[in-house]
Amino acid sequence: MNKIAEKPRAPARIEYLKVQNFRALREVEFRDLTPLTALLGPNGSGKSTVFDVFAFLAECFELGLRRAWDKRGRAKELKTRGGEGPVSIEIKYREPTFPLITYHLAVDERQGAPVVVEEWLRWKRGSHGQPFRFLDYKEGHGRAVSGEQPDEQDQRIDTPLKSADLLAVNALGQFAEHPRVAALRDFITGWYVSYLSAEGARGQPEAGPQDRLTKSGDNVANVIQYLAEQHPERLSRIFEILRRRVPRIERVLAETMPDGRLSLQIKDAPFSHPVLARFASDGTLKILAYLVLLHDPTPPPFIGIEEPENFLHPRLLPELAEECRDASARTQLLVTTHSPFFLNALRPEEVRVLWRDEHGYTQTRRAIDLRGVPDFVESGALLGHLWMEGQLAVGDPLANQGAPTRPLAER
Repeated sequence: MNKIAEKPRAPARIEYLKVQNFRALREVEFRDLTPLTALLGPNGSGKSTVFDVFAFLAECFELGLRRAWDKRGRAKELKTRGGEGPVSIEIKYREPTFPLITYHLAVDERQGAPVVVEEWLRWKRGSHGQPFRFLDYKEGHGRAVSGEQPDEQDQRIDTPLKSADLLAVNALGQFAEHPRVAALRDFITGWYVSYLSAEGARGQPEAGPQDRLTKSGDNVANVIQYLAEQHPERLSRIFEILRRRVPRIERVLAETMPDGRLSLQIKDAPFSHPVLARFASDGTLKILAYLVLLHDPTPPPFIGIEEPENFLHPRLLPELAEECRDASARTQLLVTTHSPFFLNALRPEEVRVLWRDEHGYTQTRRAIDLRGVPDFVESGALLGHLWMEGQLAVGDPLANQGAPTRPLAER
């Protein structure tokens, strides 16, 4: 029996990000983040590093700080060369009906092991008064206010953690008496920072429905099985879009084989027998994975997609960008790209241009804040065309070779 269509829920939104001493991100701020944000810039400008900030924070909650830290080469590789102080990440996010909440995490290394130097949560109740911290920890020791609406006058309870590499939000967020802390924990652990690959979709996983794609997309057959059983109308919509993107595709099948594995098969309209996914094109499998992700009935609160243009025909990219924008009504998306075709479907306030300054550190600016860009767009110009014509010079790898690159607005 088909499920009743679920009413879209208002997602939490990240409005601000500040990063310090994370590789080339010596000190970078992203203000007024939009539901769909694209990072644009030449190779080595720091796009993937910003992307990895979100992956690092999510892994700190999912796997633990020690594993996330070690995976990135510890302080020697993770901390900014020539920088001082800890790696620091600060986000401001807003839950529906709640005030803006700031989460700050600072991590450093001692004797080869990571330590949470400082971690706090802050908000301001109402339109008056100063922001206050309702969770405040340093090196495993600190206090937190309980309750649905923590107030500055509420009692703060000391709750020491077992070790200095544990995150207080991750620990206290597992208890019902800290609903605001739990909400942040659920928010971050729900992030989907993807590294989708066509090769992953070619696998034959064990049969069984799964409601969420893995980071590599190697369970796309399981998710299609889940959608066929629980959300057939949504799966039909995915196939309808896929047929428009890839001519002659009729449907996609997920069938259980005798050995208990799941086989993903793609049926072309002219032929009587479907083709196994392992023989399908990279582009077809990537489009299918993106559509499954973006049309998730209960999407992750945050989705990161790195270089969606890989393996796709350029003319499909504006439509994929529109799919991302439609999905941003139910989730928040961060995309890195080198594609002018993808960029053509975006708005100047949605694009952050990144470049490295004369010291080698990443800088960023919104496309809408670059001189001349708003006027060009008002006249009907598309961002991808402006970029290819050199109008977004700070994002042009051939601009100002051998000289420090500066924003147009400062020239």
